[in-house]
Amino acid sequence: MIRLTATLVLLWCFSTPAASQSVIDELDAYWAEVSRTVNEGDFAGYAAAYHPDAVLVFASSNQSVSLGTALAGWQPGFETTAAGDMSASVTFRFSQRLVSETTAWEKGIFHYQSETDQGVSGAMVHFTALSIKKDGRWLMLMENQMSIATQEEWDALAPSTH
Repeated sequence: MIRLTATLVLLWCFSTPAASQSVIDELDAYWAEVSRTVNEGDFAGYAAAYHPDAVLVFASSNQSVSLGTALAGWQPGFETTAAGDMSASVTFRFSQRLVSETTAWEKGIFHYQSETDQGVSGAMVHFTALSIKKDGRWLMLMENQMSIATQEEWDALAPSTH
């Protein structure tokens, strides 16, 4: 039985088509759009990047929350950015991307930074994201923010082409 299971797993692995470069390009464009919404304080655009039933996991605080709960906490920062009272940016780098034509599991680091008249703050965070392509659009179902990353870990990952 174990031999049969192992054989089936191997057959599945080798018969599953590798994601085309176009899927990676679509995902890179998705992440570029997420960056744009943060940079511009586009709250509606940012919220639209997530599936309505999305879950956010914050491993450092041992909690998971609904998208709505997370967005409610983040909305004031978007409004402050849109008003020009704060600048914000986020960039993404990936260490692993397991994708198909309609699903994606990505692991990497995001670098968020904000600046107000009171100074600059930010963080580099290890994260994973689980996304689906629905009606021609990529939507994140789950984001898991795992731990703080170091500058060395960030530097070790290649920048996205977008």
